[in-house]
Amino acid sequence: MYHYISAPPPGADVYRRDLSVTPAAFKAQLAWLRDEGYETITLTDLIYHLSLGWPLPDKPVILTFDDGYVDNYTKAFPLLQKYGYVGTFFLVTGPIDFGNPDYMTWDMVQEMHQAGMDSQPHGYRHFDLRSKDLDFLIFEILAPTEAIEARIGETPHFFSYPSGRFDDQTVAVLKSAYFWGAVITEQGATHVSDDLFELNRIRVRGGHTLEDFEELLTYDW
Repeated sequence: MYHYISAPPPGADVYRRDLSVTPAAFKAQLAWLRDEGYETITLTDLIYHLSLGWPLPDKPVILTFDDGYVDNYTKAFPLLQKYGYVGTFFLVTGPIDFGNPDYMTWDMVQEMHQAGMDSQPHGYRHFDLRSKDLDFLIFEILAPTEAIEARIGETPHFFSYPSGRFDDQTVAVLKSAYFWGAVITEQGATHVSDDLFELNRIRVRGGHTLEDFEELLTYDW
């Protein structure tokens, strides 16, 4: 689980620094993955494996990026292409609609999709979805889903809960909208078919060294 692929700006707070992996660090991580024989898969590949028994590579990894920051296009995308890897980008679409320069544009999203990258929704405004009424949830889930579908011509099937926060009603709305699964922010790498709407991930932090990264990827989660 990544967020920013850029150096934090001067004066950045602890949260921005924690969420920021430099391009140099990201490149080193991708090089290590390639050298160790890891192959990227998508969440669709994972669900087909868990639900239908479809085979996976010997060392599969899913690279996810939350929020849709512009450096995902300018920094992460070229490096993913360089190493022949696929990324899954969870987009907060409100800032894209309003032209926020900190976020990707729809043209960027379309270019990445055409190059094989995966785009999925992360809410319209990145609001906490817990204890909200049905209309609120439907908008925050379906507005970004329909916006992405309109741009890439494919229906998204996976959701990333904003800040990892959700409740039973959130999951019920996702299921009613025919989503196949959702990712959370809890640490872990073991997935089972009973937990498709609570797929855990490994957070890559700005302060992680390459040795930390290696340990995270080889730890028995």
